[in-house]
Amino acid sequence: MRFSKKAKHDVAYFLAPRLFALISGLPRRLALFLGAVLGLAAWRLSRRDRHRMTRHLTLVYGSSLSGADKHNIGRDFFVNSGKNLVDVIRLKEHYRDEIKPLVKVDGLEHIDRAHEKGHGVIGVTGHIGNFELLAVFLAELGYHVAVIGREMYDPRMDRFLVENREALGLANIATTDSPRRLVEWLKDGGIVGVLIDIDSSRVRGMFMPVFGRLAQTPVGQSVLSLKTGAALVPGACLRNADNTYRITFKPEVTVQPSGDFDRDVYNLTLKCSRVLESIIHENKSQWIWIHNRWCARPQETA
Repeated sequence: MRFSKKAKHDVAYFLAPRLFALISGLPRRLALFLGAVLGLAAWRLSRRDRHRMTRHLTLVYGSSLSGADKHNIGRDFFVNSGKNLVDVIRLKEHYRDEIKPLVKVDGLEHIDRAHEKGHGVIGVTGHIGNFELLAVFLAELGYHVAVIGREMYDPRMDRFLVENREALGLANIATTDSPRRLVEWLKDGGIVGVLIDIDSSRVRGMFMPVFGRLAQTPVGQSVLSLKTGAALVPGACLRNADNTYRITFKPEVTVQPSGDFDRDVYNLTLKCSRVLESIIHENKSQWIWIHNRWCARPQETA
């Protein structure tokens, strides 16, 4: 018998808090083992995702990576993702006593300098490593941090996840909220985290080279920066082999005003994208190669 969409939503809503409680109640080593097993199972069962990852790695790296290399990158991505999910679930109960001591950071001075300018900071990252932990880390330092979240399919599940984020000291700005809320947050000196590494028709984008191929890239963060004076600071939270974390922040991205607003938006976004690319190159097994970054074509959206 096929479940209705409502029945599936009811089951998910029933299981989510119980899963959170279970994962939070386990010792971290055991929870990470469970996350790794689930990630590996997902890798083995999803032939389509394995094919996508191999295809996209081949598009970017060609023959410079062997078939075994691509296989290992894909497998390790799923294992890392399972472990990251477990740690995200455990943040509410265990961040300060368990996870925070495992985080090393470099480049924090770039956030500090940008924040001191008084126009807010836009933290630019992507779907690499544990980006949820990146936001929590800054919030725990005393910064006012907001994340932009797309609403869930089920209002109950959406409320559950938003409340969990808020319990971690984060403000949640929904994609349906007025842009004015983002502007005010930045004017008050807050930090907003944005992900710029997906092709989405739901947000304003421009085509620019990503790993050498044209890809539609979100530009809202660059528009906000130019209009509000907020600083753009790229960064990432990466998992180490021993299940500790390293957070890295890069220098603020700026451009010399050209007098052409769209050109400045393009150049700012391209610079941010290239910084993120360099991080991905060094940490291939922690980025979402399953996403078709080059889905849209320039001629389709001329």
